[in-house]
Amino acid sequence: MNIALITYLDKGAYDTTTVESEDDKLLHFLKDKGLNIEKLIWNDEQINWKNYSHAILKSPWDYFDLIEDFYEWLNLLEAKKVKLLNPIDVVRWNSNKLYLQEIEAAGLKIIPSAFIKKQENITLETFFEKFNTDKLIVKPCISGGAKNTFKVTNENVEEINQKLNQLIQDEDFIIQPFLPEILESGEWSFIFFNGVYSHSLIKQAKPGDFRVQPAHGGTVHPQQPDEELIATAAEYVSLFAKNCLYARVDGTFVKGEFLLMELELIEPFLFLNTEPQIYDRYYQALKELM
Repeated sequence: MNIALITYLDKGAYDTTTVESEDDKLLHFLKDKGLNIEKLIWNDEQINWKNYSHAILKSPWDYFDLIEDFYEWLNLLEAKKVKLLNPIDVVRWNSNKLYLQEIEAAGLKIIPSAFIKKQENITLETFFEKFNTDKLIVKPCISGGAKNTFKVTNENVEEINQKLNQLIQDEDFIIQPFLPEILESGEWSFIFFNGVYSHSLIKQAKPGDFRVQPAHGGTVHPQQPDEELIATAAEYVSLFAKNCLYARVDGTFVKGEFLLMELELIEPFLFLNTEPQIYDRYYQALKELM
């Protein structure tokens, strides 16, 4: 059984010196468990995917920059009968933040969101009124790493209107109210392996920024949530991340209620070094799914 641990061609765009390499540590750990596994770049044309029975999506961090190529690669794995973890149909669904509409329709809470179709004309001022806020967050529906993500205020709304009306010619966007709770309390991440809760943490932006990603200076703080919080996060996983090796539920609390920001099922950093037992939990989930 040959297993591919999927990463990307690193050109420095999404890397950070503040985070240890999960990929290499995980690779060595799984090799020590006796697995025949190697790290491969997802769009390396030299690879014969017929040689692999399983592929684990770990860090294809550029997939949203090359989304059509990524979809073609998923089709290729399907044709070659490579079992992808997470499942191919789930990955396709999760690649576009329109999935948030389906989650909300199922009765689960998300951050209030407006979805703007490609080539629509946008006037962001109307969304201040719609969401009863003076700050907005705008980002592409297919995106990651805070790419083309804007914080919009009365001071810069005209400038962002111009940028957005150019960008929206090529792709859909999502508009949300900026939640001060993210700055005040941080962004929660709950990590699950094969549907079972593993660990959680709060990510906080550096002073003066709103992006919690470590690449932008964000910091990470492990947490010990109570069973009620874990059960709340688990609802998203049980409904929308079946048979997933990993799932990361990202959100924040507003007036005591958890609101989902994203359900990360493609390339989330998993914070495996938070505690020693996490690698074993990951391995047990992997064994169950192989």
